[in-house]
Amino acid sequence: MAELLLELLSEEIPARMQARAADDMRAYFEKALEEAGLEFGRMRSYTTPRRMTLVADGLPLRQPDRTEERKGPKVGAPEQAIEGFLKATGLTLDRCEQRETPKGPVWFAVMSKPGEATSAVLAEIVTRFVGDYRWPMSMVWADHDIRWVRPLQGILAMLDGTPVEGALSLGESGTLGFTSQTVGHRFLGEGAIEAASFADYADKLRAAHVILDAEERKEIIRGRAAELAAGQGLRLREDEALVAENAGLTEWPVPMMGAIDAAFMDVPPEVLITSMKTHQRYFALEKADGSLAPRFICVANTVASDGGAAIVAGNERVLRARLSDAKFFWDQDRKTKLADRAAGLADITFHADLGTMADKAARLEALAGSLAAHIDGCEPEGAKAAARLAKCDLMSGMVGEFPELQGIMGRYYALHDGQPEPVAQAVAEHYSPQGPSDGCPSAPLAVAVALADKLDTLAGFFAIGQKPTGSRDPFALRRAALGVIRLILENKVRLPLRAVFAQAVGLYRLEADSREVAEALMDFIADRLKVALRDRGVRHDLVDGVFALSGEDDLVRLLARVEALSGFLEGEDGANLLTAYRRAANISRIEAKKDGAPVGGPADAALFHQDEESALSQALSDLGPRLRSTLEAEDFAAAMGDLARLRGPVDAFFDAVTVNADEPALRRNRLALLSQITETMNKVADFSRIGS
Repeated sequence: MAELLLELLSEEIPARMQARAADDMRAYFEKALEEAGLEFGRMRSYTTPRRMTLVADGLPLRQPDRTEERKGPKVGAPEQAIEGFLKATGLTLDRCEQRETPKGPVWFAVMSKPGEATSAVLAEIVTRFVGDYRWPMSMVWADHDIRWVRPLQGILAMLDGTPVEGALSLGESGTLGFTSQTVGHRFLGEGAIEAASFADYADKLRAAHVILDAEERKEIIRGRAAELAAGQGLRLREDEALVAENAGLTEWPVPMMGAIDAAFMDVPPEVLITSMKTHQRYFALEKADGSLAPRFICVANTVASDGGAAIVAGNERVLRARLSDAKFFWDQDRKTKLADRAAGLADITFHADLGTMADKAARLEALAGSLAAHIDGCEPEGAKAAARLAKCDLMSGMVGEFPELQGIMGRYYALHDGQPEPVAQAVAEHYSPQGPSDGCPSAPLAVAVALADKLDTLAGFFAIGQKPTGSRDPFALRRAALGVIRLILENKVRLPLRAVFAQAVGLYRLEADSREVAEALMDFIADRLKVALRDRGVRHDLVDGVFALSGEDDLVRLLARVEALSGFLEGEDGANLLTAYRRAANISRIEAKKDGAPVGGPADAALFHQDEESALSQALSDLGPRLRSTLEAEDFAAAMGDLARLRGPVDAFFDAVTVNADEPALRRNRLALLSQITETMNKVADFSRIGS
């Protein structure tokens, strides 16, 4: 069994594309080898800034021989058809077989194909991969015919320690031949590297200052950066995305520590952190109390003869220029009050069909003010004040430079202007939560403005028909819906969501039917709620069953009902009662279809012939008021307990009573009892939507 080793050497591959490319390369070759009939053992792929590497072991040196069959024309078909078939297969008629088919005898060609040398197959797969693979962004260069993420410089392709014969056509400039050679680090490597196997290749690359495994490079960055920080009594601010990016920028990572000038430390820490990360890929460091330290970690891609002093000094100089810009924006922005920037929002388009950001701010003010009535401790005027200011920092120089700081900078500017802390905090948090890992606002004013922002966005885009479709969600409406759900559930906000959606649609003053749009939004929220609760182990059919209740739009009440229902159905009483419900519903449906009229209405006690009928009727009659009381009190656990009492009378009824009695009046009366069972249970949830 042989080992395949492949390396595509190029100019620097963007860090953000490397991990995906490694996975795609492995998947492509796994499929291609399988289609070629070539079995293999373990396959691994690696990327560095300059190379994509694949290694697979356990390959045979030749493909197995294969037999290929091709169906031809019917026996007795016109001579022209048969000749065309024979020409395509390269056989004569005496070497073909006749086989019986449902449509009569048919000619079949059975052709034996000897397996090709694996190296020849691999040469074709490598060439095809380079031509087929689509990067998020590709380049064309010089007079080459191929497209690749960056100019290709070499292809190492070996099987069983021997170079694969082949070459990649580059068009007019010739070909790029497959070899057994590569090169090491751009600056620290010396000359060509001749590889005999993957182990030899990896060892020689390491000797030439190239660490092939991205995970190992990440670990080096984490470990050394933490050591440097600890040496100063500091700790590394965790940022796995930044670790991955630096690992994708270096083949031989060397973390180094630099200093931030004291003059910049009065700039908000979020600004310093964002500037260092976005522009320079630096790590921020923290003091023991969590505050930002005047130090940073940069990751070099070389070993410096002076221990890195010149590299650190150069990075400090570049950072000084970056932070000078940030400090300028910070100082200039505070010269204008945040509220005075509101007029400029009229120059920013929210959406071509939905007006400007000034229009959105006005809607947020109205919506946040009305939402305050449903949020404990939320003062309407405070919510309106925060909503008026929420978007104003979009007009600041700092947010223009660092859009990711919108909201955060608004808080700083609001506090500088003397706004109360709750108002400033609401400005900072009104975009949250922006994902499952993002914190959810809990302060009353922040909850009101964050809810208003997301409800307004959902209402507007649904009103103009811009709903998510399939995997497309250009306006992040699914994320907004999940944000609404988290804000409501985590803060236990008792919100009549349907009415609030209708109000939000109405604030746009469009021609859309606000009630119709609100219903569409409730369906959308229901779908998102299933996704959110699925992660908590809640069955989606229970959500369906409760959402189906007429008018239910209080998510807090809905979740409490779902949780109680889940516990009820997990018990024996609940499971058996669900079975009885289905039986009653099925019989009622079948008989209604047979009669051409719905079954139902009150059962007549005078027609009861058996004790079980009377007992069930009495149980249903007694349950009605109790169930109404517990549901109104939102004591759903008690409501489920009340339902459980039905199990005995219902089981006894089905065991002893024949519903389809010969007497028509008796039959209708018993069908009415069945209808009462389903109607009573459906006051808790629509059990027809609940699976087993």
